Amino acid sequence: MKVESINGQLLREMLAAATNWLGKNAPDIDALNVFPVPDGDTGTNMLLTMRSSIDEAYQTSDHSISSVTRAIAKGALMGARGNSGVILSQIWRGFASSYSNKEVSTAQDLAEAFQQAVNMAYKGLSNPVEGTILTVIKDIAQVARHQVEEGNSDLLGLLEIVVSSAADSLANTPNLLPVLKDAGVVDAGGQGLYTILEGALQYLKGEGEQMQLRKPQIIISDVQSTRIPNLTAIEEEPYGYCTNLLIKGENLAPDKIRTKLQRRGKSIVVAGDDTTIRIHIHTYEPGKILNLAGTMGTMHEINIRNMDEQFQDFLEMQRERSLEVDMATVVVASGNGLQEVFRSLGAVAIISGGQTMNPSTKDFLQAIEVIPSDQIIILPNNKNIILTAQQVQSFTDKSIKVIPTETIPQGVASLLAFDYGATFETNTQNMEEAISSVKTIEITHAVRSSKVGELRIKKHQAIGLLDGALLAAGKDTSEVLSKMLAKIDLEKSEIITIYYGVDTKKAEAELVAHTIREKHPELQIDIVRGDQPHYNYIVSIE
Repeated sequence: MKVESINGQLLREMLAAATNWLGKNAPDIDALNVFPVPDGDTGTNMLLTMRSSIDEAYQTSDHSISSVTRAIAKGALMGARGNSGVILSQIWRGFASSYSNKEVSTAQDLAEAFQQAVNMAYKGLSNPVEGTILTVIKDIAQVARHQVEEGNSDLLGLLEIVVSSAADSLANTPNLLPVLKDAGVVDAGGQGLYTILEGALQYLKGEGEQMQLRKPQIIISDVQSTRIPNLTAIEEEPYGYCTNLLIKGENLAPDKIRTKLQRRGKSIVVAGDDTTIRIHIHTYEPGKILNLAGTMGTMHEINIRNMDEQFQDFLEMQRERSLEVDMATVVVASGNGLQEVFRSLGAVAIISGGQTMNPSTKDFLQAIEVIPSDQIIILPNNKNIILTAQQVQSFTDKSIKVIPTETIPQGVASLLAFDYGATFETNTQNMEEAISSVKTIEITHAVRSSKVGELRIKKHQAIGLLDGALLAAGKDTSEVLSKMLAKIDLEKSEIITIYYGVDTKKAEAELVAHTIREKHPELQIDIVRGDQPHYNYIVSIE
């Protein structure tokens, strides 16, 4: 399906669905919230801000993109909560400015709106910090601009690429902000923005009903993967008061107000126009902030919260979440798509690795030690990683069990057999048995010319492996995949899942799936974006 443009009504419906999607994930986003202050409210603040936006958007009867985005921006400003909420209001203000006087949005319009959102978001802060929601929106804008410059006019396709780039940018935030790296989490505000965009995309793709049955997933850091922040990395110190208020008046100057506040606190965000200003600041003396604001206009929606108390609540929330994890699974996978698959199946930690990217024992230990569980199950998903994983037990007091999965499909089958209600021993037994329920085909390219048995292989030729055994070669990947499938008795199979790699286009994967369906209409054929390097296709046969 190709989408040339969307109007304001459709955008409103997309963001309403996205708000509900964010609502499912708000507590998990709260749990990531370690910057600028570990107060555990980013997800809640962004959700409340979005709800205010949607409420305002439904008040307008004009369905033009300009009218609806103007209402969304107004609602966000009036209902903005916390640092993340005010920044989010600036993003929507950028959209409204870019869409001024437009009836609909094209792909090019969307790219321009993202860039204007970047300008507004950075402008609202006195001290912009990279590795936050700011970086995510900036990276999105760059990717969107590049896409339209390359001639991409499909708004749906552009949004799919935008969401994928948001996930990549978000996973990289710990590399840019040390406090995130120390805690082993991605930026909470960036996660919130990603979840909103993901929800909007799913609605545009016609998946509104499916969204009711699913839950958003937290993006896992490439640095250190765990769903629960490392509490030992968070230093307890006085945080003061999170002070939020709205000022209404005439001839208000956001830039001048921001300058006046710079020496009075931290995490300053000032957003609005000459009649309405939203202020967010962390300060030890909220009274002085109110006295200053009172000289500028009338004050509304004053909200002052003791961040030291919030921090203690945050720690307690983390401890409660920690108690929920009795048994945990650690998975090795490379590629955003494959990592997303394992997250959706309940993997607590994902370590980036695989072919040519074998993680060390230290990498396993770093992931394991921050998981609040004494029973850990590891899925290496590569035969060259199994031995390394088995060394972990000698370096930790936790109970470690390595399930000898050699391929991604074996890892998926094994994780599907995991049951939180079962014992550690029962789970490990069931997960090992599940390995034999699946066959794996891997399609890649030869790095050198060689001869394997009777098979002569030329450099760069497409080759196929069945459960690790090299069995076929050919001029292209689809031809080799067909040869590999012919070597399997598919009459005993029910499901074929095709994970396509980072170097394979979705259209190519869809064509391959269509060809298999024509030959084997009795089989269920699924295609999944794996984004794995090296392998054009990883195919699971069950």
